Amino acid sequence: MRELVFFLEERSAAAILDGLLPKLIPGDVVPRYITFEGKQDLESQLVRRLRGYRNPNALFVVLRDQDGHPRCGVVKQRLEKLCNQAGHRGVLIRIACKELESFYLADLKAVEQALGIAGIAGQQAARKFRDPDRLSSAKDELRKLTNQTYQPVEGSRAIGPCLDAENARSRSFRNLVTGLRRLVGVEAEKSNDSNRR
Repeated sequence: MRELVFFLEERSAAAILDGLLPKLIPGDVVPRYITFEGKQDLESQLVRRLRGYRNPNALFVVLRDQDGHPRCGVVKQRLEKLCNQAGHRGVLIRIACKELESFYLADLKAVEQALGIAGIAGQQAARKFRDPDRLSSAKDELRKLTNQTYQPVEGSRAIGPCLDAENARSRSFRNLVTGLRRLVGVEAEKSNDSNRR
């Protein structure tokens, strides 16, 4: 059995992935979520949890927020070092810049549809929503936009299935989608299909 095992800093990341993954991965790949109590908990347990995972057909993904760290590359290098220490090279590491909510602000149509709040999608042309990875607090921005109705876990669970997997406004979302497809071989299949035509 092929498994796609996610090491996540919070439950809201599992909630979004649960709705998004059916659009990205084949049905024979089973997703598993291992969630932690924040980024420090994830980093302190990552080596042990990776070493302890016994399925030889498992593929691994680490997803965490950039939060207040000034450079995504430094965070990614630290996580790569931990994965290598656990004996796992080739783990897909993705950083949400700056927060997971940037993914949602990049697709306000999905937010409007999922939360049932009319008029949100029309604000997509605003400068701050054209490149939401630059916002210092996407979570606060999303709460303002939704009149404080957005809650991380429930909101992520609702928005995940509505997200457009092809949306490229958030570079970190696009990198996550591309990386996941490549990891499970979907990109290769798509390119082979187009070559057959």
